[in-house]
Amino acid sequence: MRSTHIQDILPLVEAPSRYLGSEVNTVRKDHRQVKLKFALAFPDLYEIGTSHFGLQILYHILNKRPDVVAERVFTPAPDMQAFLRQREIPLLSLESGCPLGQFDILGFSLLYELNYTNVLAMLNLAGIPLRSKNRDQQHPFIIAGGPCTCNPEPVADFFDALVIGDGEDVVLQMADAWLDWQQREGRSRQALLANWSLLPGVYVPSLFKVRYHDGGEPQVIALNETQPRVERALLPNLDHADFPSAPIVPFGRPVHDRLRLELARGCTRGCRFCQAGMIYRPVRERSPETVMRQCEQALKTTGYDDISLLSLSTGDYRCIAPLMEQMIQRYACDHVALSLPSLRAGTLTPALMKSIKAVRKTGFTIAPEAGSQRLRDVINKNITDQDIRQTVQDAFGLGWKVIKLYFMIGLPTETREDLEALVKLVRELSLIKGPGGKKSSINVSVATLIPKPHTPFQWAPQISVAEGWEKIQWIKQALRSPRIRLKWQNPEVSYIEGLMARGDRGMADLIEHAYRKGCRLDGWSDHFRFDLWEESIRDLDLDAHVYVHRPRAPEEVFPWDHIDMKVSRAYLWDEWQKALQGGMTEDCRDGECQNCGVCDFTSIQPQVFPEDGSARRPEDRAAASPAESFRQFQLTFAKTGGGRFWGHLEMVNIFIRALRRSGITVKFSEGFHPKPKMAFSDALPIGLESLCETMLLTVSDNIRPDELVVKLNRELPDGLRATDCLPHRPTEGNTDKAVIYRVTLHQGTFDAEAVERFKAADTVWIERTNRKGKLKKIDLKAMVQHIQCVTSDTLELVVHHRPDALLRPDIILQKVFALSSEAIRQARMIKLGYRLQKGDHASPTA
Repeated sequence: MRSTHIQDILPLVEAPSRYLGSEVNTVRKDHRQVKLKFALAFPDLYEIGTSHFGLQILYHILNKRPDVVAERVFTPAPDMQAFLRQREIPLLSLESGCPLGQFDILGFSLLYELNYTNVLAMLNLAGIPLRSKNRDQQHPFIIAGGPCTCNPEPVADFFDALVIGDGEDVVLQMADAWLDWQQREGRSRQALLANWSLLPGVYVPSLFKVRYHDGGEPQVIALNETQPRVERALLPNLDHADFPSAPIVPFGRPVHDRLRLELARGCTRGCRFCQAGMIYRPVRERSPETVMRQCEQALKTTGYDDISLLSLSTGDYRCIAPLMEQMIQRYACDHVALSLPSLRAGTLTPALMKSIKAVRKTGFTIAPEAGSQRLRDVINKNITDQDIRQTVQDAFGLGWKVIKLYFMIGLPTETREDLEALVKLVRELSLIKGPGGKKSSINVSVATLIPKPHTPFQWAPQISVAEGWEKIQWIKQALRSPRIRLKWQNPEVSYIEGLMARGDRGMADLIEHAYRKGCRLDGWSDHFRFDLWEESIRDLDLDAHVYVHRPRAPEEVFPWDHIDMKVSRAYLWDEWQKALQGGMTEDCRDGECQNCGVCDFTSIQPQVFPEDGSARRPEDRAAASPAESFRQFQLTFAKTGGGRFWGHLEMVNIFIRALRRSGITVKFSEGFHPKPKMAFSDALPIGLESLCETMLLTVSDNIRPDELVVKLNRELPDGLRATDCLPHRPTEGNTDKAVIYRVTLHQGTFDAEAVERFKAADTVWIERTNRKGKLKKIDLKAMVQHIQCVTSDTLELVVHHRPDALLRPDIILQKVFALSSEAIRQARMIKLGYRLQKGDHASPTA
């Protein structure tokens, strides 16, 4: 049951809806009716974590089991962390508000090395010992998965077990092992860990020891000599893998607020800097029929109007052209857009661009990575300057106004000439104009190369922070242009990321030390504290150069050598040597096998579908046609309870998606970016409830008002409810009105004498800044028509409603009662109804 203390805190924090846990498609189970309680933890803010589709897949897979409940938890923002510590409230799951310490397994998703301190913050907030050696039978098992586990050593001391590779099958096998262990008498934690270690892809750090060589290099050695390495878990057939038919629809503004469909996993392009391209091999595509089926199901259950087709290189998906054609035919009339986030110059044809543009132009990003052809050969980025220019020319020609370009600095063998080539290329691209000679813009992003484990560049050094800043400043000066916008990753952030990515088991001391000094949310520029990391490195007398800035010998033992990602070390070394010589390696999808070591060509091999394959078109839903007639309704609704923590734009989005899920046909505006025709009478601020909100909605005239209410209420989340619907009739005559509010304090009482003083005053002036930034004086006496203490802690207000001087109860509470900001934010303020002026009766909802 959700703690009432958390409800008291929500009015006091930013973006409170991120802590509600009442999103559409969440799963709730009675904890007393399940055997295993599994918390899925993402060590970053809600807006980042809820956009990670891997978490949604695990949530779906686990909750399909009747004997298992899976709930989510994210890193609280600093303000919430402070309140939890101050009030001694443990970190809770979103769905049930259960303390994390009461779960059986707590599984973290490790996608980014700079999230490691967030892991410790979450464990500490939950009252769980940070180190696995300090936990006992009363604590949950702490596990993790994700790409960072390909070098698990920096965080090995914090986890009981880590999953290497694809987690869909392994997580269910681990759940089964736990259920079996739970039934045994005299069970020990170590017994379950030993059983888990027998599963594919499961690494149990306590079953390995670290031995240091004469040169100081650590080697991780298994205590069980029959299992010297942990082999990555791999799903051989993605087309048969489970996929959420009803993914959770987040509140707020997640970084990826759209339906995400995974077209393929793995990439064989062979970019030598790309860890994902190595550790997710081989390419495994989903069939277009499967993708269309998943899309159809998920759009019905989410109400999204934007589809993102995901893979490491979406343009390489063999059936991308027929799939997009089918999607356009199916969903264009529903105003559903398509986006391809990972594009490659040379594979994105004008035909594909026109398909994307058919509904709505989404973002357009290309990653040349290096400015010169020589350096692109070094990194095996098989695209030419001409490919890049042609793609940008096609995009601008089709109406895109902004193109994003990604580059890296600090690549092996990089020279000043390569940076000059980068600048030259960007400047040439910025001169390309759109139709009619319209000017376009180029957004350039630059980041320092981090030589990641299990890539050919793992033998390469990372450039220093000073060298990174020097290169960025030079590029910044060289690209000064009103049509070019440059962004970069802070080289200090890259340095810490490199340290975490390439570190050994001793790195846990640095992570914990930095955490205890105050490092949190290191991936966010406004929270990153490089000074605290530097202090921690000095305090521990750590030679960071050993981990980051030195080249590695051919035979050097890496901290991650006991992790078998299935790509052989010999292949990676050969690719490193090719890079130094500027040699290229072709894509094995189209050419010969490159003997990387992943495929056994029985159960594991590339899985692609014929280029001429076409998706079977799902049964069409009725869609609006130009001849369809529409009618405008006035919908009355209540926004109460948890709904008061949504901002106005957030609530609008919730309504739009609920209408889509309900199947109600809404009329759209004309123009470049059509919008549903709906208008709200009042933009309620966060914290204000209402029983009498109205909106105008233009929908198909074949639906009755009472039917619209019923259908919509089935799809609205807790906190919103439609109460009435009538055909809209424009108001005639006097529309002057006042708003009736009821305010109840969370603690304390209202000062009755302050009410009397206010009533006795001739004028009570306040100053407010209007939208144009000008200071404006308002007389509260002219605005507040009625004020009365109904009880000692409840106040009734009637406030004149003026569009040019809209007053909310919080302003009145502060002026009349001099209440603190915290007391005002915690008060329950409810808009009860309207009162028409000049003798007219109050509205029925008052």
